[in-house]
Parts: sequence; C-alpha cells; structure tokens
Amino acid sequence: MPSDTQVILSGFADEAANHKTAVEQFSAFAALGLQYYSLRFVDVGSGVKNVMQLTKKEITKLRHLEDEYGMNVASIGSPIGKIKLRNVEDGTSNRFVPFKKYLDKEVKKSCDLAHTFETKLLRGFSFYHPRGTDPWEHVAQAADQLGQIADICHRSDLTFGLEIEGNLVGQTGELMAELHRQINHPAMVTIFDGGNIVSQGYSMVETFQQYLAMKSSIGWFHIKDYRDPGMKRSGHVNEDMLKNFMPPDRGDSGHAEIFRDFRDVIPKLARKLKRRGIPGVIVDLEPHLKGGGQFGGFSGPDGMGVALRSLCRVLDYAEIGYHLRDFDDVRVARGF
Repeated sequence: MPSDTQVILSGFADEAANHKTAVEQFSAFAALGLQYYSLRFVDVGSGVKNVMQLTKKEITKLRHLEDEYGMNVASIGSPIGKIKLRNVEDGTSNRFVPFKKYLDKEVKKSCDLAHTFETKLLRGFSFYHPRGTDPWEHVAQAADQLGQIADICHRSDLTFGLEIEGNLVGQTGELMAELHRQINHPAMVTIFDGGNIVSQGYSMVETFQQYLAMKSSIGWFHIKDYRDPGMKRSGHVNEDMLKNFMPPDRGDSGHAEIFRDFRDVIPKLARKLKRRGIPGVIVDLEPHLKGGGQFGGFSGPDGMGVALRSLCRVLDYAEIGYHLRDFDDVRVARGF
C-alpha cells in the first residue's frame, strides 16, 4: 500500500496496567509493539495520579522510564473541558470553575505538560451543559470558551483535539461539526470516538452519519466500541453503568466502513498535521474492555492485546498501514 496511507498506533497506557504503574504500562505497550502512548493516569511511585497532578520529580522519573522502554507520548489525555459550562445545580457532581481562572490555571498547565512530554497534542472536551437542557442552546457559549482554549494552545504551538462524548455539548457528530465551524481555529481539530456515540443509543447507520458530519474536522481517532441491542436513547448517559464495551471489530460503531471511507483522507491530513509538528494521524486505543466511566477505563494487558489485534484487523481490511515494533527496532534499542 502507498507509504503515505499510514497511521500511528497509540493507546491510553493506563488501560493496560492492572495497578496503573508506569512500569506496568510501558512493559505492556512495549510487548504489544506500541511505541506511542497517551498519558492520563499513572503511578510513578507515589500513588495513582492524573497527569495534571504529577510533581516535577514524578515527571522526571516518568521521562526516564519512557527512554528505558522506548516510549513516546502521542497526546496528553487531559480532562480539560470536563467541567460545567454554567454554575447551576442540575443533580450532577460535575464541578464548575470560573472560566478565566480555568484558563489561567488548568489550561495553561496542561499546555506546559504537553511541552514537557514533547507532544503537540492536547485532548479535551466541550463542557457539561445543564442536565435536561438542549445542548444546541449552549453551542455559542461552548464555542466561545473552546476558541479561547484553542488560542492558548496555538500560542503554545499545540493542537487541541475536541473529543465527542455523551452529556457534553459536543455529544453528536452534528454538534461537533457546528462547534468546529463556529470556532474556526487552525489549532483545533475533532476526535472521533465511535464507542462514545453508540453508547448513547445510536445505531451503526446513525454513527456513520455522525462520522460523516465530523469527517472534515477530524484530527485523530479514539478507538473504543460498544454493543447493547436493547439500549435506548434517554438524553443523559449514566457512564458508570455502561457494561458492553467491545473490541473495534465486534461493536456497533462500524469501524471497518469508517476507516475504509477515511482512507483517502489520511495522506492530506498527515501532511497538514506534520506542518504543525505532529508525526502523523494518531489512532489511539481506549477500549474499556473491562469497564469504563466518566474519567477513564480499564482493559488490562490481555484486553489491550485483544483490542490491538482487533484494530489491526480493521485497518488491514481498510488497507491502511501501521507499524508495530519488530526486530530492527529491538536492534536499534540495543545499539546494533
């Protein structure tokens, strides 16, 4: 296949680790053949922490371990944007932070972390609108705030990826497309996640239509899938009750057809991303095969292996190239 029709395989390494230690994460990923990972939760010796809470000492230790295991950070899997859009009581436990304070403290810190870990990608979300309200009513405010986040990322030479997810303003492909249109910023792309659509009760056909709505704005992919034939759309998703996550070739997202359709976009998108210092089109495993919730998930080393092999089958079907570590990589690591 053409060398420019290639993606970079990555994953949320905390999903592969039984205790989320850095050594467990990197051992599992190196054994699976992965050279990139997205950083979210990790234990560097002082307990499990979100990347946003790591100390300077922990960051230094983690960087040394990355070198030891030959790992590179694909993206900072930050929770940026997973706060309330408005300070109203709506029966949820989501927190509210005044937006200027949020920009000055948490957004800028996440940008600093991206530089520290030498990645150009920062993952984020589109804010929780008040539960029970129509997300379309909140697009303008969310777009304004996300535009300010994108501007900070741009000034830091980073790219902000907005992930589709239930309960947030950007919960459907159409809403994500409208947010992207209104923000209209070179430092912002969208992240497609089929499992986050299907788990809201959408069918495979509806999920493909939402992919098409987002297609022109997609910068990278998160890979999880879901199947629950009896599930109905209810407006609000109880994320802690989601139990039917699947490998990407067994769920109802239709990854095979999505990637077959996206194949011809990859060369142009890769060139665009490389101009922003990004190594290529990232396909990031986040499978949740042993459980998932609002701020993370777990697959175990065995589940991550199942998900990776499933994803490779999908990419093979779509005739999209990828690289896993081979003997030449091992020889380079040994200095041969």
